[in-house]
Amino acid sequence: MKRLALIFLLLFVCVGCDQSTKYAAKYFLEGQPTFSCMGDIFRLSYTENTGAFLGLGAGMPEKLRYVLLVVLVSIFLIGFLLFVICNKKLNYLSVSASALIVGGGLGNLIDRIINKGSVIDFMNIGFGPIRTGISNVADLAITAGVLMYAAFYTKKSHNQANSADS
Repeated sequence: MKRLALIFLLLFVCVGCDQSTKYAAKYFLEGQPTFSCMGDIFRLSYTENTGAFLGLGAGMPEKLRYVLLVVLVSIFLIGFLLFVICNKKLNYLSVSASALIVGGGLGNLIDRIINKGSVIDFMNIGFGPIRTGISNVADLAITAGVLMYAAFYTKKSHNQANSADS
């Protein structure tokens, strides 16, 4: 029951934060010049991304993009969520990482459904010429979940290698 509560709490927080920040971005940033703060480390700039990560696939035909970015993503998110809910062997870190990935995916999926295939992006972080692509809270949640998995499995494989050496 605690796992299920954790999953749905993280989904609610991810989707809620993502959708509310996208609403604010549309209201305050659409049609405005880029806003820079913190010595240009953080930029706010409204854009609608019809592609996937970093705009990949934006030039594909609309029907193909819909199948790939709405239909297949929906199937993946439902399947992954069911796997996380049903797999009792997952620890809380893996459950949390998975919930962040699903929550971020749902945030962007909601955008695609209500914005005719587009996702609202508005954040850009960087130092000098080294910058991220323009992203949103959902993208940050997905990235955090993936990094949590990477850190956990890197540590786990490192610990297994050390215990094998003993």
